[in-house]
Amino acid sequence: MKNKDEIKQIALRTIQAELDAIKGLQSSVNDDFANVVALILESKGRVIITGIGKSAIIANKIVSTLNSTGTPAIFMHAADAIHGDLGIIQENDLVICLSKSGETPEIKVLIPLLRQTGNKLVALVGNTESYLAKTADFILDASVPKEACPYNLAPTASSTAQLVIGDALAVVLLECRGFTPGDFARLHPGGALGKQLYLRVSDLYINNEIPQVNIDADIRQVIMEISKRRLGATAVMSEGRMAGIITDGDLRRMLEKNDHISGIRAEDIMTVNPKSIQASSLVVEALALMRLHNITQLPVFENEQYVGVIHLHDILKEGIL
Repeated sequence: MKNKDEIKQIALRTIQAELDAIKGLQSSVNDDFANVVALILESKGRVIITGIGKSAIIANKIVSTLNSTGTPAIFMHAADAIHGDLGIIQENDLVICLSKSGETPEIKVLIPLLRQTGNKLVALVGNTESYLAKTADFILDASVPKEACPYNLAPTASSTAQLVIGDALAVVLLECRGFTPGDFARLHPGGALGKQLYLRVSDLYINNEIPQVNIDADIRQVIMEISKRRLGATAVMSEGRMAGIITDGDLRRMLEKNDHISGIRAEDIMTVNPKSIQASSLVVEALALMRLHNITQLPVFENEQYVGVIHLHDILKEGIL
């Protein structure tokens, strides 16, 4: 059993080996890389990505990244391809084949079949002298000096290299397409990630009460309104417009400073010109404003009209942090 220091050294050695592998990929960003990008952008078809073993797992991830950033892609397992899944490939599709060695038996069986279809073939390969590399139209070089595995056997640095090249391809494509956060939200409507990009204050505040008191309300009315609406604050209104806000924190500070509170009015303890947010703003903007000013609620406005309150708990319930 290794001691703690030895364990940490092995982990650090692994990370360094993978860092070295990634740094070496800069030379892989060459004319072939640029040509593959241009081909995908000009294509009327999809990107078909295939591989076997660890390469198949990385291929799946690259497919997922491409699809989520605006480039239609499909995974085709190399072993399944020769048993019927070749039908996935359509006339205008581009095929990217992932392989560390470029000499895997399944890949060598698959490549002649791919060449018969007439589709352009890209080799994302760790051996540029391999059968796969020599038969491909374009080469994305994922060669690494060595694996992080001490026996140089288990795909570690090599699979990281494949993943990094896939990410580089996806990011270049999304920038070339002018892919926007709005596009990302359209493709990621579910989960916290999607909500950050499309959920607006207007989607949440409407579920809350609208706490408000008149500017001349006595302290009892203020306390009752804050307690009743359960938002930790109330707007203070004057002639139909919000003149200020009173929070439960304001109430605590008032009690600390005053022994006699019967004559206190809303106007006496309200915060004038409080931080607020428009109903059309994204919820993440409201959250950022709360964090910046260390507050838990914001009055919501539609143009210049007070319409309600959004509370930190509303945002937390949506899983946005």
